[in-house]
Amino acid sequence: MITVALAKGALLRDSIQCFAAAGLDFRSLLESGNRQLMVPSVCGRARALLVRNSDVPVYVAYGQAQLGVVGYDVLRENRSEVAQLVDLKFGECRMTVAVKASSGYIKTTDLPPHSRIASKFMRCTEEFFEQLDIPIELIYLTGSVELGPITGMSEAIVDLVATGRTLNDNGLIAIEDLFKSTARLIGHPLGLRIDRGELQEIVDTIAMITSRTEK
Repeated sequence: MITVALAKGALLRDSIQCFAAAGLDFRSLLESGNRQLMVPSVCGRARALLVRNSDVPVYVAYGQAQLGVVGYDVLRENRSEVAQLVDLKFGECRMTVAVKASSGYIKTTDLPPHSRIASKFMRCTEEFFEQLDIPIELIYLTGSVELGPITGMSEAIVDLVATGRTLNDNGLIAIEDLFKSTARLIGHPLGLRIDRGELQEIVDTIAMITSRTEK
């Protein structure tokens, strides 16, 4: 049986639509009363695991799921050993450096050496500032990172931004993007190698549908 890892939250509905178009219906996950974390497809050929976004590549890397959908930001941060198969084009956001609007900083290189940077994306943040040759002090926060600059705990943050409304509402501005992120279809490398065509058919169908949607 094919196992698919799907992320809770913003990517779930579009992820389910992708697999439905490929013949795997997991729409029961969207029912308001659903509390199941593993559900079979209507056709019975597959099952879906409902997990945290950051855990999707873990389940795929360890072979507990052959396919999964996860944000590119998670792949950049976690570096799990998975195959990136299709850019699904939804869930678009950007990883960005943000500061207080009143700070006077207009680009990342304006930040003084050894500035405190708050983020939950430690690897992405560290690599970005290393490339700029700017030494920093990293502060790990798991949520509400906007409070870092507001309270004075940090000079800047690195976080995912979609519309920018949260930054604006809290008196912050984005000064530089690290990269753009969209949802990606990923696969278990060994599972794909020993596949007898069933997985590849799903991947090809989703790729075709994504390509048509993009046009």
